[in-house]
Amino acid sequence: MDLVIRNATLPDGSHGIDIGIEGERIVAVEQRMRAQGAREIDADGDLVSPPFVDAHFHMDSVLSYGLPRVNQSGTLLEGIRVWGELKPQLSQDALVERAMRYCDWAVARGLLAIRTHVDVCDERLLAVEALLDVKRRVAPYLDLQLVAFPQDGLLRSPGAFDNLKRAIAMGVDVVGGIPHFERTMAQGAESVRLLCEFAADKGLRVDMHCDETDDPMSRHIESLAYETQRLGLQGRVAGSHLTSMHSMDNYYVSKLLPLIAESGVAAIANPLINITLQGRHDSYPKRRGMTRVPELMAAGVDVAFGHDCVLDPWYGMGSGDMLEVAHMGLHVAQMTGVEAMAACFTAVTETPARILGLEDYGIATGRYADMVLLDAGSPVEAIRLRAARKLVVRRGAIVSETAPSQATLHLPGRPAATDFRIPAAGTQAGTHNR
Repeated sequence: MDLVIRNATLPDGSHGIDIGIEGERIVAVEQRMRAQGAREIDADGDLVSPPFVDAHFHMDSVLSYGLPRVNQSGTLLEGIRVWGELKPQLSQDALVERAMRYCDWAVARGLLAIRTHVDVCDERLLAVEALLDVKRRVAPYLDLQLVAFPQDGLLRSPGAFDNLKRAIAMGVDVVGGIPHFERTMAQGAESVRLLCEFAADKGLRVDMHCDETDDPMSRHIESLAYETQRLGLQGRVAGSHLTSMHSMDNYYVSKLLPLIAESGVAAIANPLINITLQGRHDSYPKRRGMTRVPELMAAGVDVAFGHDCVLDPWYGMGSGDMLEVAHMGLHVAQMTGVEAMAACFTAVTETPARILGLEDYGIATGRYADMVLLDAGSPVEAIRLRAARKLVVRRGAIVSETAPSQATLHLPGRPAATDFRIPAAGTQAGTHNR
């Protein structure tokens, strides 16, 4: 074998697992494998996970914070205004450079698949061309899926639908939308119908910014679920944000949840951004805006977490760390039960991979040899520590290595080093289960 990773722990809790890799594929996942590898790595009991997946991002605006000015209020609407001011100044070279730098960050964080929305309301489609170029460049080490996103409204922005169709013809993968940004509720519902019919005709997936508002009467997710069923798009549609559900009447939600589940529409929450952009008109108590993640999961809906923004007009922080996203989602949704915490890890790995339709994803024989060795013993510990990515493997090749973090202490009567890990049961305090 080309590479063998020994003594790994898998996300399902399996211990002492050896993973054999030949070429781009996993050829064995078993305990105490006899076969040898040209290179062998001892995981030392640490977690080996499939790579992180970001189901919702905006790479055309990434790392543009402060251009042409800072969003002083930090609000969604001022962010849209700032982006509108920046669009005429964009250059393809600058867009590519910022996106490529972010992709470097992503790989170092074990983030090997990203679905990014790209604004198509600029007649030049400059950002579309730039991100198609980036997609080609990073293909050897990162799956980049592009969504044609009419940022200023499909019907509200002149030429937006034609631009979206042009973007799809150029090679963009997914049909996007933003129905709550149309002028009326009726136009929002009409945009959902038009976009879903177009996607059905072209055999494409759909991912709409849907009800990203505090208005409990913004109910375009209902239209999205209906059109999904009507057109036979089950399993190919996602509603992103869905923050209005945070404010909806509980009785209406009790009807809405089974409708979403029956339609096969997935939900993508963006914890870092939803809790900072929503509730801005509230005094106290202040709504934090993230959609009803535990309830959606309990209803059988696929729920993923996305990063959404990093250093752009809407969010002046972020580093491409999906464990930070899972950490925030866990807290905001009060998902602190054992199974719930594990579900937050799944929301940045397996579930978004399924939503994106990634092929041969996961730690299993025959799958692509894409994986991350984390400085943690379990998914929950990985979230707690935002664990270092000791090793990132893409198609059988090591693409990134990071040294684990350890503090050196100078305290009387105490050990000289601590690494923030909790020892497993039956081991001496202060040591790993090595």
